[in-house]
Amino acid sequence: MLFEQRTNTCGELRAADIGKSVVLNGWVHRKRDHGGITFINIRDRYGVTQVVVDADSPRELLDIAADLKMEYCLSIRGTVRPRPDTMVNPSMPTGEIEVKAERIQILSRCAPLPFMIDESTDAKEDMRLTYRYLDLRSFSMQKKIRLRHEAAFAVREYLVGNGFYEIETPTFIRSTPEGARDYLVPSRLYPGKFYALPQSPQLYKQILMVSGFDKYFQLARCYRDEDSRGDRQPEFTQIDIEMSFVTREDVLTLVEGLMGHVFKKTLGVQLPAQFVRIPYDEALDRFGTDKPDLRFGMELQDFAPFVDEHCSFQAFHEVVTKGGTVKALVVPGKADYSRKQIEELEAKAKVYKAHGLAWMKVSPAGVLEGGASKFFSDHARIIQDLGAKPGDLILLVADEKKKIACTALGAVRTQLGKDIGLCDRAVFAFAWIVDFPLFEYNEEEQRWEAAHHMFTMPQAQYHDSLEADPGAVKGDLYDLVLNGYEIASGSIRIHDPELQKRIFRIVGMTDEEAQRKFGFLLEAFKYGPPPHGGIAPGFDRLVMLMAGETSIKEVIAFPKNSFAVSPMDQCPNEVDERQLKELHIKIEKEE
Repeated sequence: MLFEQRTNTCGELRAADIGKSVVLNGWVHRKRDHGGITFINIRDRYGVTQVVVDADSPRELLDIAADLKMEYCLSIRGTVRPRPDTMVNPSMPTGEIEVKAERIQILSRCAPLPFMIDESTDAKEDMRLTYRYLDLRSFSMQKKIRLRHEAAFAVREYLVGNGFYEIETPTFIRSTPEGARDYLVPSRLYPGKFYALPQSPQLYKQILMVSGFDKYFQLARCYRDEDSRGDRQPEFTQIDIEMSFVTREDVLTLVEGLMGHVFKKTLGVQLPAQFVRIPYDEALDRFGTDKPDLRFGMELQDFAPFVDEHCSFQAFHEVVTKGGTVKALVVPGKADYSRKQIEELEAKAKVYKAHGLAWMKVSPAGVLEGGASKFFSDHARIIQDLGAKPGDLILLVADEKKKIACTALGAVRTQLGKDIGLCDRAVFAFAWIVDFPLFEYNEEEQRWEAAHHMFTMPQAQYHDSLEADPGAVKGDLYDLVLNGYEIASGSIRIHDPELQKRIFRIVGMTDEEAQRKFGFLLEAFKYGPPPHGGIAPGFDRLVMLMAGETSIKEVIAFPKNSFAVSPMDQCPNEVDERQLKELHIKIEKEE
């Protein structure tokens, strides 16, 4: 069907255009009939323009206007005129003008809508994903997808400007262990053999350093077969970066500059030139997590000094006697919390293996009351040393294992930050977490595992004691945290083949097994690999936080739902038996 193509978008006409003959193409956003006059708000990606069909318009035009419904796709020709003074809309960029319709062409009609298309919608997530093409028409989603585009452009602009090459790595790769399950792709030409979709380009970007490319980046598509969460998807995008001849500080400085550029260019937000650096052990001690939300204080405090001969709380005494930890959290102004509210916080702590959550309140008179207060006599000392004030709530967790006490109370801190409105979405609080343990002990399998991945360089002071005390070894690892989310993880890599073999042996991997799984990388490392390191900011999660959202589904055009399913096109789906035969695959149904 021939149609009149637009001369202007629906967001660009202004008072300076009054008197012009224009053609607009777009969708019916709103329609109102006022005593024979029809007002049509026509919308496209760029904005909204009000079109008016006057009462004295030709009958054909009046009939077409009467037939219009929401989301009909139109071409409208008309003349730009000023709105009456009483009808100027200062909240609309086009609010000073309107277009007097002279011709309306219906390009396509729209079936009854499953939900209203507006700035935001209260439609359920599955409904939005089923009709994602409608959801994406909303101003809210258009704004977020535009933000994603602008952020991606800013990333490329900054990195290319700093001498990086954008290099694509393969999507079909060899299956290698990287922490999650691989998505496997059967080979038709080689029956019984499979490609894997990359969980990350980790090995390839290291090989690019061996190849002498020095500075590499890629907006890389990655795939992990794991359960979805609000900030995870089976397929996601990361800003993959690798550099040669660098130290940790070089990588951190680069990423600080990258984030500063992206936020300034896309949001107009000025970030600090350098982000705070917090050692892992300190982060756990102060915030109970390695991804602390620094938009608010309310830090964890050591309560063990108050478990002395004057304390009659036996459970706390047992923990302290065994070398355990007691942590306290002062919640400002929340002494009015009910028993039910405290029990809900206790349930949160128990998810992280805490035995319970003790509590006390600071009365208006400045003494402790309720809960565990009866076990302590020196109320004034506790209140003063913890910095508590009348009306505050004090929460306590004790455990023989410091990590459990800290993480459990840290989870309570995080929940309270949300509950009492301390998490301002307009604030962006970055921090580097550094000096992570290189290994963690798997209690079930009774062996050491790499805390990050097996190619991370141990810090130099631990090279001589790797095998003697793996638990004490710190890696040259670093995470970038923003508002309580880990948005990037990286490390300086091992480039010495003999040191790499030692790491493999500590985690129980034989030389033969290492050769079988990582042979092509180990082979490359025989040929003069440079010292190198890198990082991979999660692009979806970064844009999610920039947009003030809590789910990456809000900033991905076509995400999967919480069951890794796309309701719109119903994938994953069954395939023809012929396709399975070509791949030499037979599906066995469960009994």
